[in-house]
Amino acid sequence: MHLEPPVFRPPSEAFSLILQLTLGCRHNACTFCGMYKGKKFRIKTWEEIKNDIDTCVEQLKDINRVFLADGDALATPTQLIQDTASYLFKMFPGLERISMYAGPKDILGKSTEELKEICSSGIKLLYLGVESGNDQILNAVCKGVTSRQMIEAGSKALQAGFELSVTVINGLGGTELWQEHAIDTGKVLTEIDPTYLGALTLMVVPNTPLYNKVQQGTFVIPDSRGILKELKLLIENTNLTKCVFRTNHASNYLPLRGVLNRDKANIMGVLDRAITEPEKIPLRPDYIRGL
Repeated sequence: MHLEPPVFRPPSEAFSLILQLTLGCRHNACTFCGMYKGKKFRIKTWEEIKNDIDTCVEQLKDINRVFLADGDALATPTQLIQDTASYLFKMFPGLERISMYAGPKDILGKSTEELKEICSSGIKLLYLGVESGNDQILNAVCKGVTSRQMIEAGSKALQAGFELSVTVINGLGGTELWQEHAIDTGKVLTEIDPTYLGALTLMVVPNTPLYNKVQQGTFVIPDSRGILKELKLLIENTNLTKCVFRTNHASNYLPLRGVLNRDKANIMGVLDRAITEPEKIPLRPDYIRGL
């Protein structure tokens, strides 16, 4: 199978077969992201996708999970997504789950009926990068949508029958807007009420617009204690039904796991101890983070 690098996937897709429906990211404007800057966005043809699947069948046998990449995989025409899912299930009898990245614009750009058809084809999980719930921050990082549109996109995906995995980025408001970032992001998450929530910590990528701001001193990244305070405030401002919460990404200082709201008090207690008694709860050192 031909994969055009670089290729990215969520931590939970570590053992999934990665199949590219698109190359690059259609939006590709976020100031903090350098993932697809060297790629020109395009949607693969059915012939390319089918050939990739056929090659995998020859080389791999027991595939039970497939992750559809690149960054804007849901930008692929609905019929092509359905054909891909159908062929995957045909060629891999043991396939249990197909998932994919879904930008907010891509979700909003498809009708509810289209989303339901995609879900019915066997694609059950979408990954949505919310990043922040604060409109000033979303505008500053050129996310391309407002917090209200983000809520509409997440809600639309859930109403269509998908499980929804949301990511947010701690530190994205810098030291200046950390409280606004935490509080507003918690409110947006509450309105979406996702199936899964993953919190990442900002890792500034060289040669991105945000990196240049850091170098110029116009954007200051919170230190480890500031990040933990921000995460605690964010969780304080969430009210979720039964959301699986993780901070297992390599960028994070403190791995946490639980279900929100069920484990909310326990998680906040751990964060409080890490903030007030750091010697008792060791944090991941900087030289390991992001590896």
